Amino acid sequence: MFSWNDLVTFCWAFFIVLPLTSFVHATGHTFFVVLFGGKPVMTMGRGRKLFSLGTFHVHSLYFIDASCQYDKIKKEARWKYALIYAGGVIFNALSILVVNSLIHMGIWPKHLFFYQFVYFSVYFIFFALLPIEYGKDNPSDGKALYTLLKSGKKIKEYE
Repeated sequence: MFSWNDLVTFCWAFFIVLPLTSFVHATGHTFFVVLFGGKPVMTMGRGRKLFSLGTFHVHSLYFIDASCQYDKIKKEARWKYALIYAGGVIFNALSILVVNSLIHMGIWPKHLFFYQFVYFSVYFIFFALLPIEYGKDNPSDGKALYTLLKSGKKIKEYE
């Protein structure tokens, strides 16, 4: 049962661990955009912009979400867009493997922080892969990937 003693854990989970997981996910998309010659703009959160480091922007509600927008990539190919759309899931899955490996090797301790990080990463993977629309022209990564592989159509949000 949730009690006042859990407030610190709650705050750290939602203001540190969740945004970190979101950052890893958006970094996955960004990585593949850069790899394929695109120019990404990565944004953490919503609301008033707090600061920018090049094309990385952090907003006041940094814990809400993260996104990666980009221009066209060089030498377009369906498989490249598939990797861009799947990049967030790939990075979340790799981060789970890294965290678990470091814990199993005794390099990192078993700690609630890492448990929460892995939990949120699994959550991100699950919901990113569901082929659904979050609104008009706002598909999940799974929906974008499905549409691309089925019809070759790129999703506007990612361009």
